[in-house]
Amino acid sequence: MSNRNWFYASEGQQKGPLPETQLRDLITRGMVGADTLVWTEGMAGWQKAGEIPGLVPSAGAPPAFPQAGGPPPVAASGGYSGGALSADFPIWGLFGRSLLMFIGEIFVIPAPWTATALYRFAIPYIRVPGRPHLAFTGQPLDIWYVFIVLGLLTYAGAANSNIVTLLSLVLQGFLSWMIVRWIFSHLSSSGQDLPIEFKGSPLAYIGWYLAMVISAITIIGWAWVLTAWMRWICRNVEGTRREVTFNASGLEVLWRTIVFSVGCAFLIPIPWVLRWYGNWIVSQFALAERGAYTNS
Repeated sequence: MSNRNWFYASEGQQKGPLPETQLRDLITRGMVGADTLVWTEGMAGWQKAGEIPGLVPSAGAPPAFPQAGGPPPVAASGGYSGGALSADFPIWGLFGRSLLMFIGEIFVIPAPWTATALYRFAIPYIRVPGRPHLAFTGQPLDIWYVFIVLGLLTYAGAANSNIVTLLSLVLQGFLSWMIVRWIFSHLSSSGQDLPIEFKGSPLAYIGWYLAMVISAITIIGWAWVLTAWMRWICRNVEGTRREVTFNASGLEVLWRTIVFSVGCAFLIPIPWVLRWYGNWIVSQFALAERGAYTNS
């Protein structure tokens, strides 16, 4: 069954699909236990993971020796396994800081502080295999001018000029690229700075940004553009022993974003759908052996 995709139950919800290597990583990290219900194609119904032969190691038994095509072994010193990222954002903390970031952008001047506050709050709730106590070390004044200009660009539409709008979009794409580089270069694990860098070119990034805007005309096509864009970003993350991948399909991005947008339209559900959507997006990123995913 090593080539099959698995589903598992968590907090009353169905999670997956995910490759068996990622399921085994969740078992190793204790996020999936012997009593967790799992299912894969060919099974008559849901079963406890501990009832699947060879899926959950017996207590006290050494981990199985890795087979060809299985998960990479953990290095004796400084190594870490691959697997999916996960997050469990607090509902009101995430909502409150997201709201403050939105308000900061409107009033422009507070934008560097409100944006940095959101990153510093949210990133520690992201769990990365082998990278405990993830944190963001960026400071509001590192690239304060980027957030100030982005805030000002929100008012560019008042110019009622196609040329101004186009120039504004190009500049927004470039500034967004600077923020992505800044975030990746200010990540730490257990108090130690990570040697991670985003090496994607600004021209390519702006191209993806404009493609997203143009694809919005198709109503649904943007979801596939966004998926391809995320995979391009992952391919340009360097400084890790594992390859970063984005595993969601365009259809998954589309219907979840529609649900998120509908929930936001009713205002009251915003904190809950924001957390649901944020947790899901994070779970679609993973670490894998380099070259294991040809489409990433």
